[in-house]
Amino acid sequence: MTFVIVTHVPHSIQQDRYFAYSPYVREMNIWGKYVDELIVVAPVNKISKTAIDSHYHHESIEFVVIENFNVISFKSSMAAILKIPKISWQIFKAMQKADHIHLRCPGNIGLLGCFIQILFPYTPKTAKYAGNWDPQSKQPWSYRLQKWILSNTFLTRSMQMLVYGEWENSSKNITQFFTATYSESEKLPLTVKNIKGKIQFVFVGTLVVGKNPLYAIQLVENLSNKGYNVHLDLFGEGEQRSLLEEYIQQNVLEKIITLNGNQAPERVKEAYRNSHFVVLPSKSEGWPKAIAEGMFWGCVPLATAVSCVPFMLDYGKRGILLEMKLEKDVAELESLLGNQSDFDNMRRKAADWSRNYTLDFFEQEIKGLLRQKKQIEQ
Repeated sequence: MTFVIVTHVPHSIQQDRYFAYSPYVREMNIWGKYVDELIVVAPVNKISKTAIDSHYHHESIEFVVIENFNVISFKSSMAAILKIPKISWQIFKAMQKADHIHLRCPGNIGLLGCFIQILFPYTPKTAKYAGNWDPQSKQPWSYRLQKWILSNTFLTRSMQMLVYGEWENSSKNITQFFTATYSESEKLPLTVKNIKGKIQFVFVGTLVVGKNPLYAIQLVENLSNKGYNVHLDLFGEGEQRSLLEEYIQQNVLEKIITLNGNQAPERVKEAYRNSHFVVLPSKSEGWPKAIAEGMFWGCVPLATAVSCVPFMLDYGKRGILLEMKLEKDVAELESLLGNQSDFDNMRRKAADWSRNYTLDFFEQEIKGLLRQKKQIEQ
């Protein structure tokens, strides 16, 4: 089987190996176990691989290098108009070779793939929509267009759409899916976490406005001002790093806030294991990987009620749904910190739920998708 991946994820090439963001590559390596050839259609950047990158393991990979583009300004839009014909032709030629087409959405490259896949109605296809599928959420027009094309069973045939969460009035080609990080063998007993001593928080994500890392800092800062012995580790890099560094310095928070930058998965896993809470006050998510990972290791999640997060937290039974009102969120957190039994019960429920979604289960689901021979009924 020739498996064609169309993605916006930037790659780097070193010593004839193709590197990209580890969670994405880890997932694609599982798909790759059950196909004969991978054709990856993706942009390449000139930046060397980082601590959060890994490489494909497949022995037969054809890499089709395409240019990236955006339409966020007039100048970039004009440049995109010139690039799109060539990129579209490259995607079309790759899809011609496919026994199975796999789109990664949302993204500009994914949007082109959504249009071009219409020309291949009989080729089995899957599309992983890694963003927020909530039809009520405010999203860019390009995201809404991708969702409309992919869920339109007249335009999009032989397709299984993989989305996060359960949504009413979904089309017949929608399948609820998930993302996994850890295996069955990693289901170690949860460590004891006493809330009477030092309380450890962890934030894992890109340091950008949409992830609200500053709010995570202010949450912990507020608790510290109330006399709690707290510490927050932030993992990730992004455009807000300098702003966060300035805030930490101005408010003399160096003893309770640590910016760790990008770190290897084992280092992040150790932080989860040692933390009481995982924090993600994000404005938008698909499947918030950091929340699911933290829950796996017994962290109580503190997250905003976006996308499928309420479902993940069982509407407040497996964690705290942040309202982004500092005093109110701190008060709810204080209430939990006042009762060890409630804390233990919540973290156990969080771990029990997250540990259903292992890499082993994920692999079985992928095998099922690839084995399916019948086209989706139109």
